[in-house]
Amino acid sequence: MKISLPRLLAATLCCASFPAHAEEAKTPVYPVSSNGDGAVTNGYSISRWAEDWQVMADEKKRDDPLDRLKFLPLDGDGDIYVTLSGELRLRVNQTTNPNLREAEAQRQDISRMVAGADLHIGPHLRFYGELAHGGLGGRNLGAPSSNFRNGLAAQQYFAEANGKIAGLDVGIRYGRQEFVDGPNLLTSQRDNNTLHYTLNGVRAWVRGKAVRADVFDLRPTAYGEDGIGDDKSDPERRFSGVTLGYAVPTTVLGDSKLFVDPFLWRRRNGVGTWGGRIGPATRWYGGVHVYGDAGPLQLDWTVNHQWGTFMDQKIDAWQVLLAQSWRLGKDKAAPRIGLSADYASGGGGYGDGKLRDAYSPFGNNIYYSYQLYLTPSNLRALAPTFSFSPLKNVKVNAEYRFAWRDSVTDAVYRANGQPFAGTQNGRARKIAELARLQAVWQISPRVSFTGRYEHLEAGPALTDAGYRSSDFLAGWLSLRF
Repeated sequence: MKISLPRLLAATLCCASFPAHAEEAKTPVYPVSSNGDGAVTNGYSISRWAEDWQVMADEKKRDDPLDRLKFLPLDGDGDIYVTLSGELRLRVNQTTNPNLREAEAQRQDISRMVAGADLHIGPHLRFYGELAHGGLGGRNLGAPSSNFRNGLAAQQYFAEANGKIAGLDVGIRYGRQEFVDGPNLLTSQRDNNTLHYTLNGVRAWVRGKAVRADVFDLRPTAYGEDGIGDDKSDPERRFSGVTLGYAVPTTVLGDSKLFVDPFLWRRRNGVGTWGGRIGPATRWYGGVHVYGDAGPLQLDWTVNHQWGTFMDQKIDAWQVLLAQSWRLGKDKAAPRIGLSADYASGGGGYGDGKLRDAYSPFGNNIYYSYQLYLTPSNLRALAPTFSFSPLKNVKVNAEYRFAWRDSVTDAVYRANGQPFAGTQNGRARKIAELARLQAVWQISPRVSFTGRYEHLEAGPALTDAGYRSSDFLAGWLSLRF
């Protein structure tokens, strides 16, 4: 199956132009938090360019000197202005049996510093740039990757133009950028890293009140370790496709806010790796993301089929990722009980026939393990969850996860897509049980503290290959403006 990006763009614009005015009173407005730019909470977002600080043009809205930095006019009318942003994150990780091998505990002392500037030239043109530094010290560090230790990186820089056509918001963005237009388990900034996961290329969109379409053609950033001159666009990898969105009328389930995002993506990798073999891979993703609220029920469901080729193997894989929770009370801050059930097919990574190992482009793997020891490849996972707020501005999430592999003739895979060596030789199915706890204290809109604990009890799929259980403890303070 061959589909060119121009044809995808043409099809997308055609599909996106259907009327968005039908029964507006019964259709929820498509949420800003789900239009592919990331969620904004109390004015702040992980992707800082998603924030809108025009309100700070009014001096009465400013509470302190830092508010002044959010709106710096460069002309008399304030049509041209700069928004400055910054972040300092100080973090400590402590891990026993790092890499699940019996060894001295690892301690990581991690610092992140980010400075950004968002230049708006009228309502239709903007330029954004962001520099980042990643510091790493501690004990038993091994060989740190460049997204954890980096002297200085050009994390993001892009130009964006936007406007209105036939009542629809249209826009195009070109340059280095974070991309999260998809389910969090498939596309993520990976905030767990010191430097975010960014890509280079073009992204364009059409957005109505209840529908949207997004097309993109991007290459990941290959970070160097020193100055900004060694951060390159990865020539071996390319990610492109189209994502659509539709806000379901509230009358379908009664006072619901549900959204459906079909997608068709393609990921190409000139140096794909499975079973110790390295070669070209082209993987297509066709699926749908359904999410939102229906009364006390909150759900986030993703189903996708993956096909294509890896060297001489045909790809035929599936992911079914289902998360749901139920609010125990009418208040939005009431406790929630939930259950996540995830399936990612496996098999063929170490054998002939079809490659049935599912693979996420660059998803949020801390969802499965804070230590990044699980990923949705050759995985079956089930986790009851519980979240509550014991104090104002404090949120606690607890879960107990069970993990098995889908195919016992294939390996157990970790977050970087690499196998735990030797696990392909065993035949036990159970990978691990994980007890996990996270607490977030939002001290102020600009300051937060996060603590995490995880105990991974290795199952026979790991222990038969010589791997061990592990404990993980982390805490970090984030300051931003």
